[in-house]
Amino acid sequence: MTNEILLVSTIPVLFALVLLCFRFLGRQGLYMWMSAATVLANIEVLLLVRAFGIDMTLGNVLFASTFLVTDILSELYGKREAQKAVLLGVLSAAIFFAVSFSWRFYETLPGCKAEEFRAVFSRTPRVLAASLAVYAVVQLFDVWCYHLWWNFTTKLCGTRRRFLWLRNNFSTMAAQLLNSVLFTLGAFYGVYGGGTLVQIIFSSFAFFCVTSLADTPFLYLARKIYENTESK
Repeated sequence: MTNEILLVSTIPVLFALVLLCFRFLGRQGLYMWMSAATVLANIEVLLLVRAFGIDMTLGNVLFASTFLVTDILSELYGKREAQKAVLLGVLSAAIFFAVSFSWRFYETLPGCKAEEFRAVFSRTPRVLAASLAVYAVVQLFDVWCYHLWWNFTTKLCGTRRRFLWLRNNFSTMAAQLLNSVLFTLGAFYGVYGGGTLVQIIFSSFAFFCVTSLADTPFLYLARKIYENTESK
C-alpha cells in the first residue's frame, strides 16, 4: 500500500474517531483524544515520509486531528475549554516523555530488543523541546484566532451561528502556517539542508490546508450531535 493511499484513507478515519469519542463520551472524549493524539504525534513527528512527491513528517496526520478537537471545543464550549484541552495534551506528552526517558537506563534481559525500543523513545532534547513548545504556542494561537474570526463574523452578520466554515478554516490555516515554519526550523535546522527544510515547510502547510478543509464537515456534524443531545 502506498503512502498516498494511507494518508488519504487515514485522515477521514481519524476525524470520524474524534466524532465517535465526542458522541459517546462528550467533551471528556475530546480531552481523551487530545492527550492520546498529542503523545503519539510527538513520536511520529520524527518519521519523514514521501507522499505526492514531497517530504513530510508522519506526525502531521495526528496533529491535524487535534485542531478539529480544539475547534469543536471552541465552537460548543468556549475558549477556556479549548485551552484546557491544549494544556492537557502538552502535559500528557511531557509526562510520557519524562517517564519513557527513564526506561533507557534499565538493564534488560538477554534477548530483549532493547536497542530498538530505546531508539524509538530516546528523543533528542532539541526535537522534544521544539515539538512541545511549538505545539502549545500554535494550538493556543489557533484557539485565539478562531474566536477572533468568530467575533468578526458575528459583528458582520449579527449572528454567532453563521460562517462556521470561515472561522474553522482561516484560524487553522493561519496556525498551521506558523506551525510548519516554527517546528521545521526549531527541530531540523542544521540537520537537513535548506532545500529539504523548505520542502518540509511547504509540504506540511499544504497538507494542513487540505486537512483543514477536510475537517469542516466533521465540525458541522459535531455541532449537530451537540444540538441533538441538548434538545433531548
